[in-house]
Amino acid sequence: MNPEIVWSPPPELLERSEMAQLAAAVGAGDYQELWRWSVADVERFWRLLWDRYEIVADGDPSAVLGSRQMPGARWFPDTALSYPEHVFRGKDESALAVQFATEAEPLASWSWGELRQRTAAVRAGLRQMGVGRGDRVAAYLPNTPWTLAAFLATTSLGATWSSCSPDFGARTVVDRFSQIEPRVLLAVDGYDFGGRRFDRSEEVAGLEAALPSLERTVRIAASDPDASWRSAFPATGEPLEFERVPFDHPLWIVYSSGTTGAPKAIVHGHGGPLLEHLKIWRLHHALQPGDRVLWTTTTGWIMWNYLAGALLSPASIVLYEGSLTAPSREALWDLAAAAEVNVLGTGAAYIHSCMSAEVHPAAGRDLGSLRAVGSTGSPLAPEAYSWVRAELGPEVWLSSASGGTDIASAFIAGCPTVPVYKGELQARCLGVDVQAWDESGDEVREAVGELVVAQPMPSMPVGFWNDPGDERYRDSYFSTFPGVWRHGDWLRITERGSAVIYGRSDSTINRAGIRMGTAEIYAAVLAAPEIEDALVVDVPPEGGLGNSWMALFVVVREGEELTEELSQELRRRIKSDCSPRHAPDAIVAVAEVPRTLTGKLLEVPVKKLLMGWDPDGVANRDALANPAAFDWFVDYARRRAAGGER
Repeated sequence: MNPEIVWSPPPELLERSEMAQLAAAVGAGDYQELWRWSVADVERFWRLLWDRYEIVADGDPSAVLGSRQMPGARWFPDTALSYPEHVFRGKDESALAVQFATEAEPLASWSWGELRQRTAAVRAGLRQMGVGRGDRVAAYLPNTPWTLAAFLATTSLGATWSSCSPDFGARTVVDRFSQIEPRVLLAVDGYDFGGRRFDRSEEVAGLEAALPSLERTVRIAASDPDASWRSAFPATGEPLEFERVPFDHPLWIVYSSGTTGAPKAIVHGHGGPLLEHLKIWRLHHALQPGDRVLWTTTTGWIMWNYLAGALLSPASIVLYEGSLTAPSREALWDLAAAAEVNVLGTGAAYIHSCMSAEVHPAAGRDLGSLRAVGSTGSPLAPEAYSWVRAELGPEVWLSSASGGTDIASAFIAGCPTVPVYKGELQARCLGVDVQAWDESGDEVREAVGELVVAQPMPSMPVGFWNDPGDERYRDSYFSTFPGVWRHGDWLRITERGSAVIYGRSDSTINRAGIRMGTAEIYAAVLAAPEIEDALVVDVPPEGGLGNSWMALFVVVREGEELTEELSQELRRRIKSDCSPRHAPDAIVAVAEVPRTLTGKLLEVPVKKLLMGWDPDGVANRDALANPAAFDWFVDYARRRAAGGER
């Protein structure tokens, strides 16, 4: 039996969305037929998008895919283009480009003309500093429009952009930027979060000392950032021009979490994200002229780059710098109302927290402009689908997506022409040959398997920085199934073409030979109103003999306690929603669960701690959002090893 439908496409999307137009143009009767068409000949599909969106480039696009080998696929090898040139192409100078707000400053905006002028000013200043094609510009900056302008200016020169959020510690930033040897550093001396100002002067000085490649540092004062930017990059009469570079020329360098080793410095070219972001925003998100898009992120998360890509569409974007819960969890909904947001994206953890805190987004504010909510970062609990429908109305389209830093986009995302089923991601993305494979490398349907991508896609990394022979790149994605991308997630493709993500395949719960993704257990646990957050691990027996030990760690809502009655209720939910085999051996209350700086749970590091690994070899504390939470688990693992805990 099919799960409940929580949203159905309205007629205007079924008939007039770009997705519907594309399906009609190629003679596809429905989305699944369109997806199959798009992966039957990936070269034909991506060349169609090139022509459909009138990519401006030097050279000849006739050779679409120079090599199909993975890794090593090279797209449109005979062309040269510019990502930022397409951002500004055809924009009305007086139209809205970006709105922005911080905890300390109210909502403001720039027009396209203002964004162009400020980008031109930063470009001129960088050029005077000697920045040119191939140089790296590193940014330790907050999520503001000046940072956006700096990104566009850097890449317009053919230089390469790389950013970290100012809430990152100095060691975390050095671990990233030292790999790429930046020529210029743009850095803020402080930031606001949770109602407090955090000084970063010492961190900036530490970065300068640790990065010998730097020739120039531009310091931005948190007390008056606009004046700092204008002083460092005064207005110029120079026009905004664009250096066209080869399709695979480095656009930006982004980083893996770095929790268990040196972060991977992932390089994306200009062309791959350009085509991918045009596809995802115009077709999958169905953006229309005048739309306003807000996606919560920091400059240290790939969603910042993803949100910038929305400017390739006819929409404007909204930037927010600060805590989503200051002064309360209502802050994001207040901003969505004030900015008249049409598409709001955030992390699944934030939606879950609103559910637990009994937030009512539409109460006392006008969210009439909101038509779509996007979720990413981790699997979204099925109950969250019902919550969004109940709180925002059945006409609001909820789409959960699965992708990552690795591809600067999504493998599986929303689709405006198919229904949303409770607990399911709508569709595999066009041109992305996503499959679920068993251990033998055979495709499975309606069964859980490894998420693989069987054919190249343009926004796969060009490579990792300073990775001779692509050894680390190959080991990260292609060592399990040679020549095929293995992402490391458990996936089930339904007979309807929708998908369910079950969590990371390396943190699987395996009880009596029955494997289960952690996402299913979280869905059952987080449905309990008393529970705010959770982390589950399955620790194998020492020596491989005997039964594993499964522990569920829960954050209980303020005013509640983890009583024996609540523990039994959680076990009942897991037995009912998952299986009796997956009831935990222990349920432990914690103040918070450890997460990376981008909000991902530390399931594998905690599992390794409980297996007796050295904490220093398990996780880099500087790569964590809440190191104190990790320290609690270090202490817990020691107590358990000594026989003092269950």
